[in-house]
Amino acid sequence: MKKTIFFLGVCMLGACSADMDKKIDELIAQMTLEEKVGMLHGQTMFTSGGVERLGIAPVKYADGPFGIREELEPHSWTPLRLDTDSATFFPTGSALAATWSEEMAWLYGKGMAEEARTRGKDMILGPAINIQRIPTGGRTYEYFSEDPLLSARLAVGYVRGVQDNGAAACIKHYALNNQENNRGMVDVIVSDRAMREIYLPPFRAAVEEAGVLGVMAAYNKVAGSWCAENEVLLNKILRDEWGFRGMVISDWGGTHSTVKSALAGLDVEMPGGRFFGEALLDSVRSGAVPEEVIDQKVANILRVRLAIDPVEETSHINPVSTPEHGQMVYEIASKSIVLLKNEGGLLPLDLDKNKKIAVIGDNAVQKNATGGIGAGVKARYEITPLEALKQKTGDRATIIYARGYQGFSRQDRERGGILGGVMLTGTGGMISGSPAVGAQLDQELLAEALRAASDADLVLFFAGNNREVETEGADRVNIILPSMQDELIREIARVNPNIVTVVVTGAPVDLSGVDHCSQAMLVSWFNGSEGGNALADVLLGTVVPSGKLPFTFPVRLEDSPAYALQTYPNFDKAPYAEDIYVGYRWFDTQKIEPLYPFGHGLSYTSFSYSSAGTAKDTYGPSDVITVSFTLENTGPYTAEEVVQLYVHRPASKVEFPEKELKAFQRVKLDPGRSAKVTLKVPVSSLRYWNETAGGWALDPGETALWIGTSSRDIKLRKSVKILP
Repeated sequence: MKKTIFFLGVCMLGACSADMDKKIDELIAQMTLEEKVGMLHGQTMFTSGGVERLGIAPVKYADGPFGIREELEPHSWTPLRLDTDSATFFPTGSALAATWSEEMAWLYGKGMAEEARTRGKDMILGPAINIQRIPTGGRTYEYFSEDPLLSARLAVGYVRGVQDNGAAACIKHYALNNQENNRGMVDVIVSDRAMREIYLPPFRAAVEEAGVLGVMAAYNKVAGSWCAENEVLLNKILRDEWGFRGMVISDWGGTHSTVKSALAGLDVEMPGGRFFGEALLDSVRSGAVPEEVIDQKVANILRVRLAIDPVEETSHINPVSTPEHGQMVYEIASKSIVLLKNEGGLLPLDLDKNKKIAVIGDNAVQKNATGGIGAGVKARYEITPLEALKQKTGDRATIIYARGYQGFSRQDRERGGILGGVMLTGTGGMISGSPAVGAQLDQELLAEALRAASDADLVLFFAGNNREVETEGADRVNIILPSMQDELIREIARVNPNIVTVVVTGAPVDLSGVDHCSQAMLVSWFNGSEGGNALADVLLGTVVPSGKLPFTFPVRLEDSPAYALQTYPNFDKAPYAEDIYVGYRWFDTQKIEPLYPFGHGLSYTSFSYSSAGTAKDTYGPSDVITVSFTLENTGPYTAEEVVQLYVHRPASKVEFPEKELKAFQRVKLDPGRSAKVTLKVPVSSLRYWNETAGGWALDPGETALWIGTSSRDIKLRKSVKILP
């Protein structure tokens, strides 16, 4: 995609941009009005129109964002059921975020682009980069983080990886799509400051730094206007302020008007042409929409079309999912696994001491490439944890598997009722993990689990959710572990206290019950085709865990800001009363202790931090703060540490959270070795949105730089002064 970035970035204001614009003007001049409008809406479920007469190919979209979706019938969601349209299942968004690595995000985008192009696609509908506002959000597993900086850096890496390798990326869902319940109607009421500081930075970075070619308008409303017809979001901010010159497409079925959407900046209606077909033609002919507006939309599409070479038509779909892509997934998954606790040194597993291991839980055998509503991957393969553990332990240990609990299935979710002692609700497909009145564990499964546990040296308990529990289109009712997992692990602990819990999830869950019963605990996410192999290698010590939590795990759901302020759930208007206090910003400022904080993640080795210093003591508005310190690996394993820098403002006249992440970096060290680590913080990144002035402003004065290994584990402190 060097061609793409060159054209939209460096070349935009230069001679080649002028040459490209001239070519675009020439093409538009040859088009009829009908041909122009034909490019502005879907022709099939995942294709928008071209102009064959002029050699302009249609744009072919790949539904993602964690794998190339199987082929569908032209005008429905029904799969074609081909033998050649499988793909690699990449770790979902929160798993990628747990790597805290822009490099891994680039690798992820590269793999996705290569598979998209092999399958004949031009634009990947991803990454999904909305902020995780509520722990129960149905698409939390798709999104990156509760923090705008972490989300922004991953978005930039992902987009560059896609576009460096010949495909276009389409960031979504722009903007403030932070809940699934009633997402097509809910009106987000948010302050300009919170919108600018929390919710828009990932989108802005993808546009300004990565030159993203596509933006998808979200389903919801913002300040009374649907995102696909929101003049402020699409014209004022995206194009006028950020300089976006690519194409804006609607989410599927997310267009609500013809004239208003056309004038507000929407370029393509997907998947059909209800508003941007004949209705748009009529609006142009009547003068309600100037033809110059249509020409601009066509130009936006042509910039993308001319930057991305169309893939030649073939008589078949090329198979994808190569060993190289499997290795990419393994590397990403390995770096994403988070070690939450490790008391008593149970991990890594010592197979000389643990000859017989009981693996208990449906999630040990659950596959998560598909499930629920929305995008999934027809994975060529997916290694489960149980498969990997059996293969990698070989004859060194005996693995005994017991299901323990029955995980949710699609049929369970659709029919509602009671399953495994857990009440399912039918509202929008939502699932509640609340135990039903009088519910009991399945006695047969319990007896099997207790037999396995009592006869084992160690128990690996697989807890968490699956893709039927976490699904597009519906938020969870709560974060309680489903299928009475808390009750099950308490029973297991009575016969064997040596428990390592693996939490398979894409979002925060209530771990207070399993935490009490577990000596060690990890989060392994919905981690892709190689997720089982990555997890087994971490458990066995072949890989040292280095993932960090991209969001806060609360003790109680009610501790989270939107729940504490009782502004969620809501089905009409969504007042973001917590304002800029999202995620750890809320917990740290309100002095609410989380179960596991943002940025947390342990290792099998240990690190020491020392000797923090800055290049100078005072910095001006255009300067970059340079912070250096020494990091030493004081333990027995070669490992990576994610160092984090937070900013605290002790005497500010402006309201700020207790701390905000401003820099981070992965550092790899051998045992006994140390390195000088340097982190850079542009002073411009310390600005806040001044709502009175309607722009960015700097709050001068003392600024504390806190360096640590999570938002709650600060190792070093250094203060500097910011000049006006």
